[in-house]
Amino acid sequence: MPAEKDDYLTKREQQIMEIIYKNGQTDAAALLAALPDSLSNSAIRTHLRILETKGHLKHVEEDGRFVYSPTKPRQRAAKAALATVLRTFFDDSVENVMATLLSDRASELKPEELDRLSDMIDRAKAAEPVAQDDPESHSGKS
Repeated sequence: MPAEKDDYLTKREQQIMEIIYKNGQTDAAALLAALPDSLSNSAIRTHLRILETKGHLKHVEEDGRFVYSPTKPRQRAAKAALATVLRTFFDDSVENVMATLLSDRASELKPEELDRLSDMIDRAKAAEPVAQDDPESHSGKS
């Protein structure tokens, strides 16, 4: 299914969403402090309002300040973003994505990560869905 127009995020919007997903929620002042470069308070608030209009954020008022949180769970947002990258850069080819990732990072993969990838491929061949919340289906961070 094609991505909706509002699924597209600018670089700044992506930075903001990364910070909010990392922290779970934030207000404009905390976001301003967390961004790698300086923006005015009004610019931050404009970006937050745009992200709300696009449907990526919601807010509640706490102690006179707006606290923003994502509207979608991180995994769902990640899938939507990945689908856009897959379609835009890889002609909807999972094989092309994997070939690119492996050509750039194969030497970084641990044997157990390769085993898990192999298992995912075997399950895909058998038409078994790979559970996203199954720790055995993730490489995890080390």
